[in-house]
Order: sequence, then structure tokens, then C-alpha cells
Amino acid sequence: MPKYQPKNSFESPRFCGPRTFMRLPYVEQVNSEMDFIVTGIPFDSGQSFRTGARFGPEAIRDFSILLRPYNPEQKINIFDYISGVDYGDLSVVPGYILETYKKIEEGLTPVVNEGIIPISLGGDHSMTLGELRAIAKKHGPVALLQFDAHSDTWDSYFEQKYNHGTVFRRAIEEGLIDVSRSIQIGMRGGLYGIEDLEDAKNLGLALYTTNEYKKLGVEKMLEIIHERVGEGPVFLSFDIDFLDPVYAPGTGTPEVSGASIDDALQFVRGLTNINFVGFDLVEVLPAYDHGQITAAAAANIVYEFITLIALRKKAKEEEALLVKARD
Repeated sequence: MPKYQPKNSFESPRFCGPRTFMRLPYVEQVNSEMDFIVTGIPFDSGQSFRTGARFGPEAIRDFSILLRPYNPEQKINIFDYISGVDYGDLSVVPGYILETYKKIEEGLTPVVNEGIIPISLGGDHSMTLGELRAIAKKHGPVALLQFDAHSDTWDSYFEQKYNHGTVFRRAIEEGLIDVSRSIQIGMRGGLYGIEDLEDAKNLGLALYTTNEYKKLGVEKMLEIIHERVGEGPVFLSFDIDFLDPVYAPGTGTPEVSGASIDDALQFVRGLTNINFVGFDLVEVLPAYDHGQITAAAAANIVYEFITLIALRKKAKEEEALLVKARD
């Protein structure tokens, strides 16, 4: 049995004990028993409109205590196959984005080097650059799979090169992303100009707006995603504003006419057999949430990230058994 798994809620009520993700053990030192970690990155100094996403990790964890280890949609008991912990929060420097990037990279490097898959809770989207720096040191340039209302490929915002609207241009410039295998889905809302989307395409990214994905349908989009990212390492970045504000009011830059939570879950559940080396979910802002609507959506999406890790390990174990049986 895996070493690390959630506390049994038949034996201990969910409202007892510290708020860790899914009631996983709180462990701050990596070891070989871990397949994944969940960590918070409570930084929001890169936001351009509403601030407060520094409290996002706390809000997501608070709702996540309702999650259970058996995923009926994917037909798997997650912790029969994988082991994971809540790694706590990485240290950040409020108001100082470059210093925070260094701390994120330093905090995730031992995780990635141990072969553990990091799942980070934001925090604003600027934090992803620090994550990608740590991951690319181990894996080289990775495919970016991004669900988001905004492309985040501006060259600058308020004449500043580093914020949540420029993060993926910087990552491409630093050679952290393999644009030939990368794809962005969900862009919508008013723009300053057509270049806001064309710039992303000119950088080499495949981009599908919300209207385009809705016309194609989720199943067709999943085919496109699998073909695009291929078999190499992939980083999944999910901005909660991919969802319509009906499903995620608690976010920094909401845009109407977004995805439903049903579509979002269908997307993530369909991402099986992909070589994910990291995940994040960003831009949850609890001060604008109502009845934990946004936190509920975020926690369940992260739950599906963890399920994907379990499904891939299960498939590898089953494949190894078949090979052994043939031999």
C-alpha cells in the first residue's frame, strides 16, 4: 500500500484537524515514497486587477476535505496506486516578483529532482514561471497545456516585463516551453487589439478560443490536445477563469461566456495517458467567492489531476504485468 494517503473520514470527522489538501499528511521533506505533492504558492503581487489570490491555496484546501479517494467517473481508487502529501506552502516575497521566482524554483527543485510530480495551488498566474524554471532544469522544454480565458503572452503590462499577463512569453523566451507541442484553450473577452491573440500564435502556440472549442466540442478538442502534446513531458496550467463566472466568481479577472464546470471536468478526465510532469491551478480569489463555489470547482479539478497520475501509474503496472506474463 502507498505510504501517504488521506485520513480516513469514517474514523475522523472532516472538520477535525488541520486543513491539508484532501486530508493528506502534511510533510515538508521529499522522499522516494511520494508520487506527487500538493503545494501552495500564495503570491498575488503579479495581478493587474483584483488582488487576494494569495489566499487561494487556503480556500482550495478548505473545500478539498470533502473529496474521497475513489473516483467513480474514472473507476479508480487513487491511493491504491499512488502516494502523495500536502507539502505546505512555498515561501514567497510579497511585492517582489523576481525574488519570489527564485524561491519557487528553489522550493520545487528537490521535488522535481526526486521524480515527484508537483501540483501547485495559486496564487496568481505569474507564479507559473518559477515552476517552469524548476521543471525545465530536469526535463528540458515541456509542452504547455493551458486552460485560461487569457493567453498571458503580452510583452509587458504597465511597462513591466513580469506579471500574470506576460508569464508565458517570458517562459518561451527562456526556452522553458516547447511551443511546437503547446496549446492554449479558452481565450475570450474584449482585447486591446487582435495582436493579443495573434502574438500567441506567432510565438508558435496553438490557440483555441472558447467559441472555437464549443463549436468543435470537448471530445474533438481532446483529440487535438493529445495529438498536439504527443508523448513528451507536459505541464498543465489551469486558470480558474477558464470557467464562466457563474461557476467561478472568485477570481481576479473574470470573463463572461466561459466554460461550464461539466466541460472543465470532462476536459481533465480526458487527459489520460499523457506524460504530465507538473500541474498548477491558479487565480482563485476567495474574497469574491460565494458559498465556496470557486473553491469547490478548483478542488475538484485538482482531484482530477491527482487521478490522472494514478491512472498513468496503474496503466504502467498493468503493462509491466503483461510483459512479465508474455516472458
